[in-house]
Amino acid sequence: LWKFETPKYYVTVIDAPGHRDFIKNMITGTSQADCAILIIAAGTGEFEAGISKDGQTREHALLAYTLGVKQLIVAINKMDTTKWSEDRFKEIVKETSNFIKKVGFNPKSVAFVPISGFNGDNMIDASSNCPWYKGWDKETKAGKSSGKTLLDAIDAIEPPSRPSDKPLRLPLQDVYKIGGIGTVPVGRVETWYYQARYGRYLCPGWCDHRSQICGNAPRAAYSGSPR
Repeated sequence: LWKFETPKYYVTVIDAPGHRDFIKNMITGTSQADCAILIIAAGTGEFEAGISKDGQTREHALLAYTLGVKQLIVAINKMDTTKWSEDRFKEIVKETSNFIKKVGFNPKSVAFVPISGFNGDNMIDASSNCPWYKGWDKETKAGKSSGKTLLDAIDAIEPPSRPSDKPLRLPLQDVYKIGGIGTVPVGRVETWYYQARYGRYLCPGWCDHRSQICGNAPRAAYSGSPR
C-alpha cells in the first residue's frame, strides 16, 4: 500500500502490476477500491498489446467494473516516447473509450490524462510539453468537473456513501503473524466505524486488540478505511 495526501483527500493506493501473473493481487486490491486508475502505455505496440483480445489493459478494466468499481481515471503514460504526439493521444482516447464503454463505463465520466511518469509531466503540475492539451473534463450525476493533471483527476473522485450507522462488517484480506506483535488480521471496514476508546473486539470471544490504518494508530476508522 502507498499513501499520500492531496488538497482534498487522504489517498491509499493499491498497486496492481499489469501482468497476468498478478491478477490475484489485482482482484484483491480492486475489491477494496473506490476508483480505478488505468495506466496505459502510449508506446508503439504497447498500447495495442494491452487492448488486444487477451491484453491486460482490457482485462483489468473488465475486472474493475465487475468488482464494483464504477469510477475510472485513464492515465496515458510514456507520452514522452511519442514526442507528445497529439494524434497518438487522440487515437488512444478513442480506442480506450470504445472498449471501456463495452465493459460498462461511461467514457463521458472518465478523465483522460496524458502523462510521463518518468519525467513527472502532468502528474502534479501541468506540463509545457503538450500545449495542445487543454485539460480533461468529465460529467457525472454529481455534475461537471475539469482539470489538467492526474492529481486534479484524483481530487475529482466522488466518495461513495459510507454506511457508518450499520453493524460492523470487516472482510479480511489476509492474516499475518508478526514477531513481537502477534496475529494481525488485515481488511477494510465496510460498515460501522471504530473509535480508539473502544478497547475490546469480539473475535469470536472478547480479546484485547489494537487497530491501525496503514501502520498508524487512528483515533477513528470509518467505513472504507483499510485496517
